[in-house]
Amino acid sequence: MLTAYSIEDGRMVAIDPDSIGADAPPALWMDLLNPTSQEEAHVEAALRLEIPTREEMQEIEVSSRLYREENALFMTAPFLYGVDTGEVASTAITFVLTKDTLLTVRYATPKAFGVFVARTARSAAQVGTADAVALGLIEQVVDRLADILERVGADMDRTSQAAFKAAKSTQRASAKDAVLKDALIALGQVGELTARASETLVGLQRIMSFLAAEGDAVIRKENRSRVKTIARDLRSLSEHGTFLNDKATFLLDAVLGIINIEQTAIIKTFSVVSVALMPPTLIASVYGMNFEFMPELKWGLGYPLAIVVMIVSAVLPLLYFRRKGWL
Repeated sequence: MLTAYSIEDGRMVAIDPDSIGADAPPALWMDLLNPTSQEEAHVEAALRLEIPTREEMQEIEVSSRLYREENALFMTAPFLYGVDTGEVASTAITFVLTKDTLLTVRYATPKAFGVFVARTARSAAQVGTADAVALGLIEQVVDRLADILERVGADMDRTSQAAFKAAKSTQRASAKDAVLKDALIALGQVGELTARASETLVGLQRIMSFLAAEGDAVIRKENRSRVKTIARDLRSLSEHGTFLNDKATFLLDAVLGIINIEQTAIIKTFSVVSVALMPPTLIASVYGMNFEFMPELKWGLGYPLAIVVMIVSAVLPLLYFRRKGWL
């Protein structure tokens, strides 16, 4: 789907994509979402450039993601999406920036894109040029990532409190296991989310570095300070994302340690019971043999005495374990 935008009456509005052509005034922003071959050909003819294919957008080499062709800058980075739906994933999005037009090529819709379109539809005061649109869109993505990382931090705090509270509680083992299981799932989701957010931050940092080095032809003088501001924000968010990753790893190790302690306690209980029952089992086994000459079998006090000996042989190991502090 091809969507084109222009500035009218101080607002960014969608225009008819068919009105875009080589001889027509260029659109301020053209957005290709899951483009067809006809839409790609139409845009290529209008901008007189070649749009990268989806396979080319997936390449990880920096030279394939950031390059310049004449006066057009091609910039590709992975973008996080699907956080609100619970289906977290990353998608490669390409920005093609010329002096007059921004072209975005994508195959998914991060929430920041919809928020940016809605915001500029009300007021386009800071997006009157193509480079301003590109920077405004990146700023919206950065704001979205900051909100996501803030939410991740709050989720980790709640998860850690629940896990440590369950570890100290005396509730039933099944309830405690359910809490720890939920903590493991939550931390796993947090780890995936922070990893993908960090991937997006790294990609955006590369784009801003590329714009700072190669953007003189397309970035207007009044917008160059925004490039530096966005780069600083990305560095701070990247550092915060690294902190959250480390924190998630620490909490994951802590929860696994708690689970290991709980399992060790259960295994220790079974081991103690097994050791305590070994002497009574031995005594019962001896007198369960069917030899003909066993004098104790005809002894009147043999049965109660055997019971007493078995009880004593079971209690003595338990007292020993208790004295050693193993119980």
